[in-house]
Order: sequence, then C-alpha cells, then structure tokens
Amino acid sequence: MIRKHTIIAALLGLCSMASTAKAQQLYMADMTHPKREIRAVWLTTLKSLDWPQTKATDAASTERQKRELTDILDRLQAAGFNQVMLQTRARGAGIYPSEIEPWYYSITGKYDTAPPYDPLAFAIEECHKRGMELHAWVVTLPCFDASEAKKVGRKSLWNKKRSWLRLHDEKYYLDPGLPQVADYLASICTEIVSRYDIDGIHFDYIRYPENGKNFPDDATYKQYGKGQNKADWRRDNVTRIVRHLYTTIKNIKPWVKVSSSPVGKYSDLARFSAKGWNARNAVSQDAQLWLREGIHDAIYPMMYFRGNNFFPFAADWQENASGRMVVAGLGTYFLDKREAGWPLVDIVREFNFTRQIGMAGTCHFRSKYVTENQSGIYDYLKQYGQVYPALVPAMTWVDNVAPSAPINLRLTAQTKGMMHLAWDASTDDLSGNDVRYNVYASTEWPVDITRAENLVATALRTPSYDYNLRQKVARGLYIAVTAMDRCGNESAPATIDQPYVPKNLQSR
Repeated sequence: MIRKHTIIAALLGLCSMASTAKAQQLYMADMTHPKREIRAVWLTTLKSLDWPQTKATDAASTERQKRELTDILDRLQAAGFNQVMLQTRARGAGIYPSEIEPWYYSITGKYDTAPPYDPLAFAIEECHKRGMELHAWVVTLPCFDASEAKKVGRKSLWNKKRSWLRLHDEKYYLDPGLPQVADYLASICTEIVSRYDIDGIHFDYIRYPENGKNFPDDATYKQYGKGQNKADWRRDNVTRIVRHLYTTIKNIKPWVKVSSSPVGKYSDLARFSAKGWNARNAVSQDAQLWLREGIHDAIYPMMYFRGNNFFPFAADWQENASGRMVVAGLGTYFLDKREAGWPLVDIVREFNFTRQIGMAGTCHFRSKYVTENQSGIYDYLKQYGQVYPALVPAMTWVDNVAPSAPINLRLTAQTKGMMHLAWDASTDDLSGNDVRYNVYASTEWPVDITRAENLVATALRTPSYDYNLRQKVARGLYIAVTAMDRCGNESAPATIDQPYVPKNLQSR
C-alpha cells in the first residue's frame, strides 16, 4: 500500500498548472514561517566554481579573496540563510593547512601551495559573525583525475597510499572495501574537528561511483568479501565507513553535526520508479539505514529533479527520517538556461512542499546561483520564503538539556536609534560556556519566543547586542533573550516586564 504522504506528493506532482505566472502568484503568497528550519547552500571550491575567483598569492590578492567570501556571506545572511556547506576537502586535497593532505589548487592557483592565511579558519569566523553555521564539506572517496595524479603534491594519496586507489573512468578513487580507507578518512575528520570550531562535517560522494559495476574492486572483494553477495558487501563497506566516521567525530565533539548528501532517490517506490538511479542499489548508499541506526544527524539528498521525480521521493525520505533531520537538496543550478532552464516556479513549489510535509529544510546547489539571483531565486527567498530568521533544529538525540537562562537583562539607550542590550552569560552541561544567544522583540507581553516573526538576532557569541530600533517601528517594545547550546536546545527567556520606549516617544 502506498503511504499517505506519497499519495499527496503524487497528486501534487501530477497536477498541471494553467500558467507559470499564476503558479508563481500562488506559491509566492504569504506563508507560515517556521522558527526552526535549515536554510543552507553548498559553496563549492572545486575549480573555483563558487569561490574563490581571485588567487591568494600576496597580501593584496589575499584581501580580495577574503572580500569575495564576505560578500557572498553578506548576501546569504540578508536572505535568511543559516548554514553554509563549505567545500573543505575537494579531490584528495584541502583548503586548510593539513598535516595529512596537500593544499587544493583553487586557493592559490597552484598545486600544494599555501596561501598567506587559513581560508577555513577565516570562513568559520565570518560565518559565525553572521549567525550562520559552517559545515566542512568533505568529498570522501573520489581523489583526482588521472591526468593530475602526479601534480597534486608530495602528501597526496598518489605518493603515499597508491595501493588504496582504483582507476575508474579516468579518475582515481579510494577503494571503500579496504579497511584502511575508513581509518584514513577518520584521520582527516579528526584533524578538522579537533582544530576548528566547525558546526558540522558534511560528507559528499560517500558511495561507489557511477557505472559501479565496472569499478575495479574484484581483488578487494576476493580478499574481504567472505562469500557475501557483492551488492550487499559494497553497501556494508560504505555503511562501515559512515559508522566509523560518525563515532570518531562524536567522540571528539558530540555537538558537531554529521551529515551527507546521498543520491536524491533512495530506491524505487511502489508506484514511482527511480529509473535506475538511486542511492541504495545504484551506488551502494544505504542512507535510510544510517538514519535508523543513528549514525547520521542529517541527510541532504541531492533531489535535482522535478514533478513526480521529486515529490514522491521527498515524501519517502521524510517518512523514513527516523527522528533525524532530512534536508531537501534543490537543483537550483537548473534554473540557468545553460543547464536546463527550469522556470523559477519549479524550485518554489519544491521549497514550499518541503515545508508542507515537515522536512527539516532545504539546501541549494550551488551558492553562486542563489547569490547572483538566477531567475529571481534570491529575490524570492529574501522577500517571501525566508523573510524572518530561523534557528537550526535541535539535535535532541545528542543532548536535550537546555543551557541556563540568561539573567540580569539590561537595556541602555544609545544615539541614532540604537539600544544596547547586555545580560549575564549562561552555561551549558555539555560544552560549558560555549553558548549562543537569541534576541526577540515584540510589542506584546509576554514576548512569544515561538514565533519566527519576533526573532531579531540569532546565534550571538557574546552576551550583548546593539539593537536598531528602526527594525521595528513601535511605541513600546518588549525584549527577550534566550541561551542556546551547540545542539540547539534553547533556554527559558530573560525578559523585562516593562516595554522599552525611546525618549522621543515618551511624552506622546
């Protein structure tokens, strides 16, 4: 029997629209804005597709490269985004000073050449300034093209562990069937998680490649297969890697979110075929099992499809979330006429559908198509879809104890319509003093902290905030401040039961 949500998805997918203009009007109407929602983008460093365009070779070019990134982040913040998936390990090389692997060439334009700064540390700091999470996007099993294997650098897998590599379609891959591969990837995760204040590790391509039947792992299978069916053995290999990485990361910092981007269709559905391209069977990626087993905090399936290739499969992912976060990866790049020329309404419908069925949020591929307003997608998100700030959903399966509430909230008038807020810091049972703060403002008492409309600042790192009163035109304004731990649990609010009235309005 087909499930209820899948029926709804099928009906939505099958329905036709009279005109694009009418559909846009319908789906751009006012909507309910959730207070908790993931609003993410994939920011690609591979071949500098999103960033950077300038190569950091000296002080001046380094500053230009930094400004490129801060301009992108400013645009994302203004449109309500709260997560950036920054490609940190591209193809067997990284954008940070690693003891394990070489530098990726997109930063300086040269293989294994260090820039005058640490791009990952800079990106983390700038995201956090803007109340956004940074997740280190790690491309796991693909390494490099055969043509560049000898160029990558002295610390490359080609030079250190060539026996672990398999050549497939002119590209080298780590062989998932080798037990050493899981340990190697875990060492990279350990390096990143231990050294950087990241909010998540996001795995890409943690699967066998396309045309997997031709992947040259017969010798590995013969050595380690132990009579198991090869398809099951391959799925178990990938799951074993996922399990090891999850455990490794959580043992270092339990609050770091672990996620991946599986192929967008898990498997065939009762009435909808995946048409030979799915996670479980085509590329040995048993992502719904990872959710059931609890070795992922979130998945971001790459759902770069339309109509009945999107809606039923989105519902299937959500119905099998097993209490974890499922974030729909949207093929926003298909809005570009050079790609597929989708009308904006296709992405808008998918964006709204994910909210209707309770998915944790959306992630756009890629950043450039969002920030450059491809087909109006940036304008839509800023003006309709993501008008108010949103908090990332809490990881209550890791920790469900909120930090202590802020106390001694103080308001001080400043010049030019500014108000200074300050309060005493909170503490957390899991991460000590590593607490963030959210500020709410309302003309009604008590301040309703369940409403996204009342959020004015999120994930502040210090117990103070300068609030621009022009953000809310009101005679009197009530303020509330909450503390939030690294897992997203939110405390009771600190409040003052009298409204703040600017001096120029007190006598009116």
